Amino acid sequence: MTEEAGRGGGSPGQAVLLVAGLADLAVSALGSAMDNVRGFLSRSDAAELAAEAERDLTARGRLALDRYAAAPPAHLEVLAQNALARRAADGG
Repeated sequence: MTEEAGRGGGSPGQAVLLVAGLADLAVSALGSAMDNVRGFLSRSDAAELAAEAERDLTARGRLALDRYAAAPPAHLEVLAQNALARRAADGG
């Protein structure tokens, strides 16, 4: 390895090596994913697994929507409810 390549220099050869490495990683990941799909399709309980995965994704989606889409209660509304509760507890 040259000294310039070791320092992360911007040579064209370094860019080619990076692109080749990324391409190899993508091909490897795609091959692994295809192996997983083939294994899934060959299982006898594939329909049950698919239904379970659907339920799991639905639950995760519901949790994500609850976490990010639900607006917190209005601050003044909460204070007003607390004041009413205190008045009711004090009897007046």
